[in-house]
Amino acid sequence: MTPSSKIGIGSVQFGLPYGISNSNGQTTLEEVSGILDCAYNQGVMIIDTASAYGTSEYVIGGLHRNRFQLVSKFMPPTPDESIADLLHKSLENLQTDSLYGFLAHRPLELLHHHKYWFDLQALKAENKIVKIGFSLNSPEEFYLLKAAGFMPDLVQIPYNYFDERFKEIALQLKAEGCEIHTRSVFLQGLFFLTAEQLSPFFEECKPQLEYLHQCYGEQLYGALLQYVLQQDFVDVVIMGVENEEQLKMNLSAVMNSPQLPPLGVSFSEKIVMPMYWPKS
Repeated sequence: MTPSSKIGIGSVQFGLPYGISNSNGQTTLEEVSGILDCAYNQGVMIIDTASAYGTSEYVIGGLHRNRFQLVSKFMPPTPDESIADLLHKSLENLQTDSLYGFLAHRPLELLHHHKYWFDLQALKAENKIVKIGFSLNSPEEFYLLKAAGFMPDLVQIPYNYFDERFKEIALQLKAEGCEIHTRSVFLQGLFFLTAEQLSPFFEECKPQLEYLHQCYGEQLYGALLQYVLQQDFVDVVIMGVENEEQLKMNLSAVMNSPQLPPLGVSFSEKIVMPMYWPKS
């Protein structure tokens, strides 16, 4: 298996300006087209998106040309909507008849509306979805969903050098036949910012960031990506890129990347969960 075959393209930046280190804003249509062409030529098969990613689904719909397995995520439906309605919107935006994966973006809503899960199972039975599941932010979410009896075909979890909160859960799910996709391999680009570029909010992880920059320099991209790719329980690493050159650089870097040592420390959720980061 080549590294590219375990990589998927994250697309939030195709529909929104996204990422703490992103200084270029939303990726242009021309760049998205180049990214998808390059990804396909390099053996990348998964494109990950969501209805909450601005115009991302619509942008991908005009450019994917049925070359990829598409995974999208849905927000809780309004009282006037059904899960089938949300799927139909995503299929329409993505210009496709079915999705490889359709995941709950706010999975705890399933605890209050069990019907959503049954609706997903019905849509799967109609071959409109290959795999159903959820996108998780915290281990606590998983344990609540498990207690309620929800067994996913596919989950997306955050996992990177600073954040291994989900490792035991991922091992358990993998043993039960669940497909594991990870995100935040670069922690929204935090790994590439210097201590001077970060506010005091990030003081907790500044020494480790300085160490990584000093020891790995430009090899850090590949080392971080390889760290997650080499985990046996990981099926796909979702990686966001802003342009084609960045994608080429990351794919090339991982081929001869150095091994990262065990981290030896753990960070608080305020560091590993961007939802807690300062907004400006």
